[in-house]
Amino acid sequence: MRAVRTPVAAGVALLAAFVVLGVLVRGEPYGPDALIGQALHDEWRGPAGFLAGVVSAVLGPVLPIVAAVVLVVAVLRLRHRGRADAARVVTRVLVLLLACRATSWVAKPLFARERPRVYPDFAYPSGHVVSVACTGFAIVVLCLWLAPRLVSRAVRIAVLATLLCAASRIVLDVHWLTDTIGAVLAVCGVGLLSGVALRLLPPARRGVASSA
Repeated sequence: MRAVRTPVAAGVALLAAFVVLGVLVRGEPYGPDALIGQALHDEWRGPAGFLAGVVSAVLGPVLPIVAAVVLVVAVLRLRHRGRADAARVVTRVLVLLLACRATSWVAKPLFARERPRVYPDFAYPSGHVVSVACTGFAIVVLCLWLAPRLVSRAVRIAVLATLLCAASRIVLDVHWLTDTIGAVLAVCGVGLLSGVALRLLPPARRGVASSA
């Protein structure tokens, strides 16, 4: 039971931090948000903005879509090969991915935070960062079950991709720093709670994971 309570407690704490942060930053930007916003003012119009735009195009909402398609194909192939246990794990990871991705869709209207510059949709949390973080979270959980030896590498790649995406959105002046932090808090919180509900966390020590 302790193994289950740990991710639940962490998930609740992260979601609480996400909500508190969202409430605190709903007004005029201050602190790091204001300082970074002033320092990067109009940088999005120059070479840095062009590079950030490329990163943002690659590391963004397209990732969870591609990941979802790959997971659906994987489920079909695993079932065709008679690997029902692995197919069920991948199906649950797909549900986890969708739950994490939904955090920005649900939360943006609730906090209704304005962007640093005129731009469609609300700011908190960053949908791009949510997209990258939820894809990384799902891949890490999938590796925990089906490829434990790849977990460490998956974590490093997920963290790096999330940081790059966050930086690109800030340089493009379409998000505040706290929008990107909130995105990570939301994804990790929902990911942990959904992982427990879907019986993906903590990962099994035997069965699918050990036989893969």
